[in-house]
Amino acid sequence: MFARVIDDLRQSAGSALRLTSLAAVMAVALFVTVSFLCAAAFVYVLQGHGPVAACLTGAAIFLLVALVAAVLYAARKRSAQAREAAAAARSRSTMQSALSDPVLMSAGIQVVRAIGLKRLIPIVAVGGLALGLLASRSTATDEAPAE
Repeated sequence: MFARVIDDLRQSAGSALRLTSLAAVMAVALFVTVSFLCAAAFVYVLQGHGPVAACLTGAAIFLLVALVAAVLYAARKRSAQAREAAAAARSRSTMQSALSDPVLMSAGIQVVRAIGLKRLIPIVAVGGLALGLLASRSTATDEAPAE
């Protein structure tokens, strides 16, 4: 069970790193391309219509680029949320099936009988704290690439 959690964490971290590096390369290339296109459009409009029209043309080009980037961001965020919801549903069903397993329940009862309830309470408290920290950390890392 913990191997699956570690594999999921490793996979999401690798995926986030690949997406971030790809986005950085894409951003630099897009910036250079838009810069040359804006310079060409500015010079062309400046020769024909004057400096005010040239500046307004440059502003319109940057507005279009910003709108396209916003649409792409929204689409990526929506797909990341869909993947996150599917992964949460998978992990929920796995946990429910593990807790409803009679072999696991009988093993838990045997552990409580062998160790004793007074000694087991601090162990369960520390385990619950560790599980809570792990769950909050995985939630934070899942949300970070989507933004």
